[in-house]
Amino acid sequence: MNDSCYRILALNSGSSSIKFSLHSMGRTAVERLTGRIERIGRREGYFYARGGDGRSLIEKHVVLPDHAVALQKLFEWLHGSALARDLDAVGHRVVHGGSKYNRPHLVTHELIAELRRLSPFAPEHLPRELAAIEAVQRHNPALRQIACFDTAFHRNMPREAQLYGLPRHLWDEGVLRYGFHGLSCEYVMRELASEAGSKVAAGRTVVAHLGHGCSMTAVRDGESVDTTMGFTPTGGLVMGSRSGDLDPGVILYLLVEKGLSAAQVNEIVNRKGGLLGVSGTSSDMEDLLERENQDPRAALAIRLFCYQAKKFLGALVATLGGLDTLVFTGGMGENAPAVRWRICEGLEFLGIRVDPERNEASGAVISFDDAPVSVRVMKTNEELVIARHSYELLWSKEGEGEGSGGT
Repeated sequence: MNDSCYRILALNSGSSSIKFSLHSMGRTAVERLTGRIERIGRREGYFYARGGDGRSLIEKHVVLPDHAVALQKLFEWLHGSALARDLDAVGHRVVHGGSKYNRPHLVTHELIAELRRLSPFAPEHLPRELAAIEAVQRHNPALRQIACFDTAFHRNMPREAQLYGLPRHLWDEGVLRYGFHGLSCEYVMRELASEAGSKVAAGRTVVAHLGHGCSMTAVRDGESVDTTMGFTPTGGLVMGSRSGDLDPGVILYLLVEKGLSAAQVNEIVNRKGGLLGVSGTSSDMEDLLERENQDPRAALAIRLFCYQAKKFLGALVATLGGLDTLVFTGGMGENAPAVRWRICEGLEFLGIRVDPERNEASGAVISFDDAPVSVRVMKTNEELVIARHSYELLWSKEGEGEGSGGT
């Protein structure tokens, strides 16, 4: 690559938060600032950012009724920040690329139209991500934007791993298993190669991304083999407020026998299910663990989550024909030793043997030295992956002789 350096803002719009970071990207990546806007849609939100040197740049409570207001406040602050001036591009995490987009892509009118068409595939995510793209356009119409797709990492899964047992015409219309958390998986696998070597990264790995949204992915030779999420990010593991996998008959029962509307069912499976639905009190694992001994429903929600995670882990190991490395990442995967322990407990027959002391300390490697399977804890960084992809795309376009341009 040449010596060109780009200032790239990475945006990661979640269900109730927006993570962002600013990088100077060239031969090396330098993080200039990073931050997060949290608790969007609740009584009081929180906006903070720190510089690359760790100093606080902003930290305050703000009223954030929706993502549009949150993005407006972010861009107002960025406009006044010397660090965030003269941006070259904004990279976005876009949860769904459908069957058409399997690599990062410059935002164009055609891409926006396709994402609108795909919005029913991910109604909890794509509208917010489109709103973020449009907010950038309003702020600076000439600024280049890059979409980085969470589904791209999984697009080469074996055909049988993508297929549902449905009529073929639905496959042709795009009803298939896409998988998500691909940017996180990509980061983890690159870091695994850096920390443990390319031979380890080429082995049989399961990446357990456990946060408010949760998934596990089986990886062999650096490629996704199978993953727990499917057509939408609602499938697979029990999550914070998402149900995870359901018998299709449950949805039919709610629609036909209970007379619920499609919107009401969506509310149940995406916002009122999961840990929140089972516990009746919270979607946050930390809260549930604190109340476990006093609240039987909190204890049941924790048991269900760990049971399901253990079951899915076993299934993914079967698809790999064994396991060499298990990586825990995401907010819960990185910071909840009790959850990691309960998922791994009893899986010694698979070669998983976790050291209690290392696990409690959330060390980089939490398995015993002589364990057949290396169990690791790794902090993910989807924003850095977005910045890397954005830089590589801009550099390639520069090499083709394309200049700056908007969407």
